[in-house]
Amino acid sequence: MPFLGQDWRSPGWSWIKTEDGWKRCDSCNQELRSENSQCTINHSIILNSGEEEIFRDECEYASKKRKKDHFGNDASAHSFYREKWIYVHKESTKERHGYCTLGEAFNRLDFLSAIQDIRRFTYVVKLLQLIAKSQLTSLSGVAQKNYFNILDKIVQKVLHDHQNPRLIKDLLQDLSSTLCILVRGVGKSVLVGNINIWICRLETVLNWQQQLQNLQMTKQVNTGLTLSDLPLHMLNNILYRFSDGWDIVTLGQVTPTLYMLSEDRRLWKKLCQYHFAEKQFCRHLILSEKGHIEWKLMYFTLQKYYPTKEQYGDTLHFCRHCSILFWKDYHLAWLFKDSGHPCTAANPDSCFTPVSPQHFIDLFKF
Repeated sequence: MPFLGQDWRSPGWSWIKTEDGWKRCDSCNQELRSENSQCTINHSIILNSGEEEIFRDECEYASKKRKKDHFGNDASAHSFYREKWIYVHKESTKERHGYCTLGEAFNRLDFLSAIQDIRRFTYVVKLLQLIAKSQLTSLSGVAQKNYFNILDKIVQKVLHDHQNPRLIKDLLQDLSSTLCILVRGVGKSVLVGNINIWICRLETVLNWQQQLQNLQMTKQVNTGLTLSDLPLHMLNNILYRFSDGWDIVTLGQVTPTLYMLSEDRRLWKKLCQYHFAEKQFCRHLILSEKGHIEWKLMYFTLQKYYPTKEQYGDTLHFCRHCSILFWKDYHLAWLFKDSGHPCTAANPDSCFTPVSPQHFIDLFKF
């Protein structure tokens, strides 16, 4: 079917179905015609003065530019995809041409809904942080646009519900450092887009940092049971569930009782043993004046030299049988035995591998 437009790159005309058949929707064209007619009326003197041909060229150029901007703005509204899975192919085959890039995977997978899920929120933030550190310039223009759009949604969510502000502050700090290096070293690396766009992005990130810095937690008035009303053994069990030392320190600042429980040496010993090996303990051993090991100081010291174990409520999964990257919906999997993607394996669950944020990036290093 031939394209019904002035330019082969245009999306063609819009059509609506009526009782008499299909008719072309001229809402956009009428708007452009009204603008053109207004230009013709306002400049009728110029048209009659011998410069008619020149002005018609300018008016036609302005009309095409407005039409291009209209379609460009309309296309930007569909920049978010909601696909639950994508096929990861690293080379061309007879069945599939081309290969899947990091930017394409970031565009097509449904990250917008993932940030609304408390189980996937930390996972998406960590992935954005890794991309900000090393892979930002490898993204395409559309992928970069989606990256900052998703980041904007995350910042607005944190400003609204006051949850996980520390994670976002760390992300924005790494992102601002990367943008400063790119802007100052312009010409040393290939940047997609104009330098003014990157400067504008840097200013936006600095503005987000200022908003989070001024964020004040509102005190909630609860008439029912509160955290401080729980017995000591239950509060202690809650602290032992944390895998991040900063979360323990933050919770210890709520009440004197929680502070006392958060300073327990056995708690920090368990945390060190969970994240680090015994050989790492020996290299950075810290003793008190009485000869006891300072496990709390040990944890924050070891954290500077060695990576901690990552723990997420939910992650992306990779099917080794189908080479498909997908979000797994546990509710559908339990109710309808849905694997999350069209898998052809006899036992799909045995082929699934959880994908960490670093593994997600490594999948697209060819």
